[in-house]
Amino acid sequence: MINVNKELFKGAPADERIEKETLTYKALDALGIEYMRADHDSADTIEDCREVEKVLGAEICKNLLLCNRQETVFYLLLMPGDKPFKTKDLSKQINSARLSFASAEKMLELVNITPGSLSVTGLIFDKEKRVNLLIDRELLSDEYLCCHPCINTSTLKMKMSDALEKFIPSTSHEITYVDLPRYQPGESEGA
Repeated sequence: MINVNKELFKGAPADERIEKETLTYKALDALGIEYMRADHDSADTIEDCREVEKVLGAEICKNLLLCNRQETVFYLLLMPGDKPFKTKDLSKQINSARLSFASAEKMLELVNITPGSLSVTGLIFDKEKRVNLLIDRELLSDEYLCCHPCINTSTLKMKMSDALEKFIPSTSHEITYVDLPRYQPGESEGA
């Protein structure tokens, strides 16, 4: 179990942080987006994030960087953290066969983030718009979007409406909505 500061902070931290984290706060502040912040040990997995969710009072979404076999088309998928991901379900919807996870090198190159810290906030670094943003429609029922500020030692909580109407448009990325199914126990869950 990771150590999570039980205090929820409003806005950017007063202490010095790494540059990409600081740039994330500056981008949100420039857009007038209010956010709360939880600080914690590295939250590398969804299981680690469960402890952070208790402090935030909201769920953290799963963020996956995917690519086609040729590594010429890239997708950032945001989906509920507790929903299993099956490539076949997404491939059909976006007409891309053979999806796989992008490498750590590609993640760093495209969105300036390392594995375990992937987040929609990394789109501020995708100036060439090489990453296609996909959002599972199920997330739209959430009041908040919770994600890392490009580093997994903090997690932000902002209104979903601010993420969709202010932050994402500021990155000039278009959203493609997808509908990923939830599997019931015993159902086929093949990739």
